[in-house]
Amino acid sequence: MSYLDHFGLTAEPFSNAPVSRFYFNAPQHQQALTRLLYAVSSMKGLAVLVGDIGAGKTTLARRMLDSLPEEDYEAALLVIIHSGITASWILRRIALQLGVENPAQEKLALLSQLYQRLLQIYEQGRKAVVLIDEAQMLETRELMEEFRGLLNLEVPERKLISFVFFGLPEIEKNLKLDPPLAQRVAMRYRLEPFNADSTEAYIKHRMRLAGSARSPFTGDAMQAVHRRASGTPRVINTLCDNALFEAFLARSQEIPAALIEQIADNLGLEAGPPPAPLAAAVIPAPPTQTPLAPIVPPVIAPVMPSPGSFHPVAGMPSATRRDPELASESAADGGMRVTATVQGGSVAVDTAPVIASSPSGIRSFVPRASSPSGMSPMPAAPPIQPVVAVPPPPPSPVVQGLPLEEQPPPPPADANTAAAPASKPRTGVDLAEIDRYLEGLGKL
Repeated sequence: MSYLDHFGLTAEPFSNAPVSRFYFNAPQHQQALTRLLYAVSSMKGLAVLVGDIGAGKTTLARRMLDSLPEEDYEAALLVIIHSGITASWILRRIALQLGVENPAQEKLALLSQLYQRLLQIYEQGRKAVVLIDEAQMLETRELMEEFRGLLNLEVPERKLISFVFFGLPEIEKNLKLDPPLAQRVAMRYRLEPFNADSTEAYIKHRMRLAGSARSPFTGDAMQAVHRRASGTPRVINTLCDNALFEAFLARSQEIPAALIEQIADNLGLEAGPPPAPLAAAVIPAPPTQTPLAPIVPPVIAPVMPSPGSFHPVAGMPSATRRDPELASESAADGGMRVTATVQGGSVAVDTAPVIASSPSGIRSFVPRASSPSGMSPMPAAPPIQPVVAVPPPPPSPVVQGLPLEEQPPPPPADANTAAAPASKPRTGVDLAEIDRYLEGLGKL
């Protein structure tokens, strides 16, 4: 009794020998076959299909050969089994595959025979196609040049022969041995491994064709097969064949994932990434943005003093002066009566001027004129002009509860800084400075 009887099968479902009736038309294989058939039906010259080891290239090559109708094609499949073949050997094998009887040993005579046979196929309304499997073994420039020479055999508007190379990715390096041949590649396609869905469908497909009423592989077991085989059909076959045999020895009708993992470990296969768990979709919270700190402009604000009021500044002297020109003008004809009083560094004007002040002193005046009706109009807008903020001097320590004259002196200057000569205390007011200031005020 074998595992075929145990599971009610009529044939081995996972044999690694290419069996046409077990062919599985996976999406990637279907796309590859469609493109290859288009290349040969249009007689494009040279098409290349590459894939990793065990990806199903040989199975696809045999499937393509079976898909070419004999009434339309003179097709042949040539498998390269050794990298030491010569150009004369490959020419003779191609000639024999296409129906040349008694191929000549001499190259020119052989090429003439082959050309006459291709013309005969063309006149019959058919197309000559040669499929080369394991084409990565064509490792010499001489072989590449031979294929380029055969592709030059053509009639007006059509080539007389087409080739399809099936091989590992190394075939690209071989094609570069003859750049003119590499330029003649009309179509390239890379055969990718199965995805998880294709792997599950592949296992069920083979079990069904082998006569199984139901698949003994659990869902988790098929996921384990895909993960440990990395979607490679040849490795899938090896894992599943061993799993059927081990389940038969254990007299089990079901194959769990644990058995697949054990077999894969014994075969030395990589563990592969674990399956992604199903989880509810989580909408990530938007990133926290730190609010920008408000930009605080320098303190340069207009001051609206009331007539006769003062804004004293410590350390500045006081003086009062009346401008004779402005004082002589009457209020009735629109003039201004201005009395400027300087006290502690601020100016008080009985017409309530707008004063822009800074720590260094007064910057500008915009006086408000009296109206004939005695009503004061709205103050005029101050002129827009740049005001440079002068940083204030470092504050002196202030002791609460002590009068001004008993406050402690300011801290001594930094020892690394050159000592500036002490300025003399001001004992009076520079009236010339006030005169110049009031003259500027009168020009406003």
